[in-house]
Amino acid sequence: MSDSSKYWVVIPAAGVGKRMGVDKPKQYISVNGKTIIEHTIDCFINREEIEAVVVAISKADEYWPDLEIAKHEKVIAAPGGVERYQSVFNGLQVLQDKAKKNDWILVHDAARPCLNQSAIDRLIINLRTHDVGGILAMPCRDTMKRANESGVIVDTVERESLWHAQTPQMFKYGKLFSAIEKILDGDIVITDEAMAMELAGYNPMLVQGHQENIKITHKDDLQYLEHFLNEMT
Repeated sequence: MSDSSKYWVVIPAAGVGKRMGVDKPKQYISVNGKTIIEHTIDCFINREEIEAVVVAISKADEYWPDLEIAKHEKVIAAPGGVERYQSVFNGLQVLQDKAKKNDWILVHDAARPCLNQSAIDRLIINLRTHDVGGILAMPCRDTMKRANESGVIVDTVERESLWHAQTPQMFKYGKLFSAIEKILDGDIVITDEAMAMELAGYNPMLVQGHQENIKITHKDDLQYLEHFLNEMT
C-alpha cells in the first residue's frame, strides 16, 4: 500500500471509564497479560506505514509511565484534555512539527482493542485518494427506537440509512486540525472526529468496519476481549 502521504495514529486516553465500575481507568485493566491500551496500541505499532502513535494521557495518570510500551520508539505522549476532542487536538498539536497537512491521521479509541488488520487495510485503501477521509462503521441491523426521558418509546427510527460509528476515523491532518480548532472556539461538544468534519462542511466517507471492533465499556466486555485475543493466537 505505497502512498506519498504519511500515516499517524492519535489515541485519546485521558478518560476514566466510570461505567466499568473499577478502581482504575478501564484502559489499564489487564487482560491476557497486557492492559487494554497496550492491546489497542499493538493494532498499529508494527504496521510499516504508521509513523508514530500519539497517546493523549491525563496529567494525573499514574499508570502510563510504568508501561513498557510507553517507552517504544514509535509512541509519543501528549497531554490529555477534559473532553475527547480536546485530547485529540492536543495530539495533533504534538505532531505540528512532524506531520504535513496532507498526511493522514487515524484517531482510535483507547478502549477499542479488537480492531483487526484487514479493517485498517480497508480504511486506508478506500480513503487514500479521498480529499477528506472517513470512518469505519457498521450498518444498523436492529430496529431503532427513540425514547423519552422516562424510557417510553416515542418513535421508531428508519434504520436503512443508519450506521454505527466505529474507529479509527481517518482524516487529512490539516483539515482535521482546523475543524477541531473551530470547535474549541465555540460551545459545541462533539462526540467524534467525523462530527467535527461535518460541522466544518465536509462529508466523510463510511467504510465497512467489523462486528468485533467493540468499545470496551462494561465488565462483560472483558470476557469478549479475552475470547477475541485467544482466537487471535
